[in-house]
Amino acid sequence: MSEAGGAVLVACAHGTRSEAGRAVVRSVVEDLRALVGGTPVREAFVDVQEPAVGPAVGDAVRAGGVAVVVPLLLSTGFHVRHDIGAAVARRPAVAAGPLGPDDRLVTILVERLTEAGATADDAVVLAAAGSSDPAAAEAVAEVLAGLRARWPGPVTVGYGAAARPSVGDAVAAARATGARRVVVASYLLAPGHFHGALAGAGADVVTAPLGPHPLLARIALDRFRDAAR
Repeated sequence: MSEAGGAVLVACAHGTRSEAGRAVVRSVVEDLRALVGGTPVREAFVDVQEPAVGPAVGDAVRAGGVAVVVPLLLSTGFHVRHDIGAAVARRPAVAAGPLGPDDRLVTILVERLTEAGATADDAVVLAAAGSSDPAAAEAVAEVLAGLRARWPGPVTVGYGAAARPSVGDAVAAARATGARRVVVASYLLAPGHFHGALAGAGADVVTAPLGPHPLLARIALDRFRDAAR
């Protein structure tokens, strides 16, 4: 049985040239398909890859459904407000909320830190992509607060672009505290340009990105259900 009668779930990711990154997004989409049963699930992207979100929504609507676009993005920002917003405007379509903030993302971050061998003696830098949208900064701040509440050592934040401090500056500041090591916690969905750049930020360890992880599809499912109502 489908999750929402007549609805088509359009899972919209950023898009990447990284084959590993594309594989992660496909895994999230496949996990979603398994969770929603008979509800059709289509892929879309805001950059780099096809189909673009606008045509994907149009195809979903022409197929006779109401399109629910679920951003496979960690926070709001230009792509959610403008690209996805334009795709659903003046159509029988709606945009769900992005994946973050969500405490389950903090759970994944803690898992990735543990997998990387981080300890309370290390300084952790939460590395987010960055956005000029104040709402995106608020979303990252909420995740930062959640990680600080659940990780035993010090945690600060750095951004890949469009916000300060940069990841490199945050790593340098963390190292200046005299911590045993500096560990970058990648608050990125998948491998790609931004995750690759973290290797040059000067940290001792960089964790794997959030995906693949089964909790990502469960968060996306909750966003879909909320929007479909």
